[in-house]
Amino acid sequence: MTRVQNLFDLKGRVALVTGGSRGLGREMAEGLAEAGASIMLVARREQWLKPAVAEMKAAGFTCEGALCDVSVPDQVDAAVTRTCELLGGIDILVNNAGVTWGAPIEEMPLEKWRMVLDTNLTGAFLVAQRAARVMLARKSGVIINVASVAALKGIAELDYSTIGYIASKAGLIAMTREMAARWGRNGIRVNAIAPGFFPSRMTEKVLERIRPEYEKRTPLGRVGREGELKAVAVFLASPASSYITGQTIVVDGGASVV
Repeated sequence: MTRVQNLFDLKGRVALVTGGSRGLGREMAEGLAEAGASIMLVARREQWLKPAVAEMKAAGFTCEGALCDVSVPDQVDAAVTRTCELLGGIDILVNNAGVTWGAPIEEMPLEKWRMVLDTNLTGAFLVAQRAARVMLARKSGVIINVASVAALKGIAELDYSTIGYIASKAGLIAMTREMAARWGRNGIRVNAIAPGFFPSRMTEKVLERIRPEYEKRTPLGRVGREGELKAVAVFLASPASSYITGQTIVVDGGASVV
C-alpha cells in the first residue's frame, strides 16, 4: 500500500500556472514546487514575472517563466510550447489567470464584460485545450481551474456588481465538469477550486467595504490566510486525489453555507 507521504509527492512532474507571478497563483505555484514539481509561471507583465521566477529559483525550485495573455491563442500556444521545450512536457495545469470589473449591472460597459469573459473563461479554455493535447498524448494529466465562491452565490453587499467575473467563474465550474467527463478515460482529471475572500490585489478594494460584515457572518469568522490554498492545489494535483474528478472544492471558511 502506498504511504501517505508518497501520495502528495510531485517529483518529476511539470506544472504550468497561469497568473502565477503573484497572489494566489504564486502561492499555489510555490506549493506545487515544495511538493517537488518543476514550475512554469505564466503572466502578462514582465515586471512581476521576472522577479517571481528569480525568487523561486533562489529558493531552490526548478522554475521558468513565460509572458502570455491567455486570451490570445498564439501566446497560449507559445507558452505551452516553451514549457514543453524547457521542462519536458506538462503534467499539471493550474488555470488561475483572472481579471474583474465592477459597475452596476445596468451600466456595465460591454467591452469590460467581454474583457473579463475573454480572460477568465475563454482564456482558461484556450490554455486547457492546448495543454490537454500534450496530456492526451501521454494519457495522463491534471487540470485545476480556479473558480470562485462568487460563482455559487451573489454578492449583494456591494453598491456595484462584478457580474462578468461571477458569470465567468460559474462558467468555469461547468467547463470543469464537461472536461472531466470528456477526458477522464484518457487519464486526465479536471477539478476546480472556489476560493472565498483572500487578501489580494484584486480583492483589496472589495474587502475595504465588506470585510467586517463578511467576517461577522462567516462561520470561521475571518477571511482566508496566506498558505491556505497551496495544500488544496497540491492535493488536487497529486495522486492523493486520484479518484476525484469533475469536482469543485470550496475554500471559504464556511461563508457559502450560511
